[in-house]
Amino acid sequence: MTERTELVEHGQLFIGGEFTDPLGTGVIEVISPHTEQVIGRVPHASEGDVDRAVAAARRAFDEGPWPRMGLDERIAVITRIKDAFAVRHEEFARLISAQNGTPYSSSVMVQALAAMMVWDSAITVARDFPYEERRDGVLGPLLVRREPVGVVAAVVPWNVPQFTAAAKLAPALLAGCTAVLKVSPETPLDAYVLAEIAQEAGLPPGVLSILPADREVSEYLVGHRDVDKVSFTGSVAAGRRVMEVASRNLTRVTLELGGKSAAIVLPDADLEAAVAGIVPFAWMINGQACVAQTRILVPNSRYDEMAEAFAAAAGALRVGDPLDPTTELGPLVARRQQQRSLDYIKLGQEEGAKILTGGNRPAAQERGWYVEPTLFGSVDNSMRIAREEIFGPVICLIPYEDEAEAVRIADDSPYGLSGSVWTADTERGIDVARRVRTGTYSVNTFSLDMLGPFGGYKNSGLGREFGPEGYGEFFEHKMIHLPAGYREA
Repeated sequence: MTERTELVEHGQLFIGGEFTDPLGTGVIEVISPHTEQVIGRVPHASEGDVDRAVAAARRAFDEGPWPRMGLDERIAVITRIKDAFAVRHEEFARLISAQNGTPYSSSVMVQALAAMMVWDSAITVARDFPYEERRDGVLGPLLVRREPVGVVAAVVPWNVPQFTAAAKLAPALLAGCTAVLKVSPETPLDAYVLAEIAQEAGLPPGVLSILPADREVSEYLVGHRDVDKVSFTGSVAAGRRVMEVASRNLTRVTLELGGKSAAIVLPDADLEAAVAGIVPFAWMINGQACVAQTRILVPNSRYDEMAEAFAAAAGALRVGDPLDPTTELGPLVARRQQQRSLDYIKLGQEEGAKILTGGNRPAAQERGWYVEPTLFGSVDNSMRIAREEIFGPVICLIPYEDEAEAVRIADDSPYGLSGSVWTADTERGIDVARRVRTGTYSVNTFSLDMLGPFGGYKNSGLGREFGPEGYGEFFEHKMIHLPAGYREA
């Protein structure tokens, strides 16, 4: 797959289940991070388009068939969406790689098939969810119901656009909610494929709208009085703003925000296995992943050995065209992200950290928003490069003296999204996992299971996605008091 992506143009928006002309004249130009050329054009949704989408969702929820269908009927529709991902996963992967620079070699799984797995896992959760339960109350029998929350505003980022869209839409739609999906202006093209799939799957009118737009329009959507629930993935700063705007209407929010996750390599770890397991997830999506293991904690007793091994592996990553199947690290999504990484590299040097590999723009790339895979050594956890989310291919190697200090360093962060521990003793690893305050943790691996709860401690967010916990975010609880002595017929 080395052929160039042809110009992709769309002139309409997907509102209420139909492709329709936008109210405004704004246009989003999608720029290739590899060539710096325009590869797509789509309409920029306006506040008026948001009003149309929310009104359609409101009608569909209040009056339409979707929330009143049986669960099996909704599952049948969502299954068709999931199945379409299996058919069109290469198309999704190619479009997303072209837009955000994810190497196609990993995009097929990370950007496309993983999204399909989210849709599939949500179906599994929905089948077994306790929608109603009977309880013996203090004053008599109770019926506790979980009912769909209503109209959902789902706002997703550019780094994993279909994965995050699935994390919000799959549970929301299965719950019986209706939704307006706001997609990033950096990656709107794959959203049109999703719109086609949703239309072909048979979603009733009004149930889903998909709008490409910038932050101003996002704020308008989040603050809309007819939105009942906001599910947002993005930066901490943007998450704070979402919470502020949503609070004006007391709108419920779920926030999946940033991370500065630590991989702890214990002294007894198999170094070869640790390097092979950590490096792909430190530099995943070119370092543009909230769950990336961006701090690697290694024991002083093996520091030189481990520093050499991690630097060699990072330096060997093949940098280049994201559509080249041999590429392992592509460009960053935008010039601003490239400059941000380069600024942090300069800062790290000023703070006294040592560059073990990388640190520049790749000499072989005359254009494109590339930064070499960069590993800093001799990093103190108080340095800004160790505390702030860079969102680029810049990783910190931090030494520790003993296990207790490793846990303290891992926890000494404003974030708490993910992490991992690497050891020859699995029970010891589980003990470390219990002690680190973070939402997702792995022992001798790194994974994100869609049947378990995903979310963060501290500044990494509020609420959970995936599993019954994530599904439950799209429900209200209703308590019905039954007459004393009532028994179901």
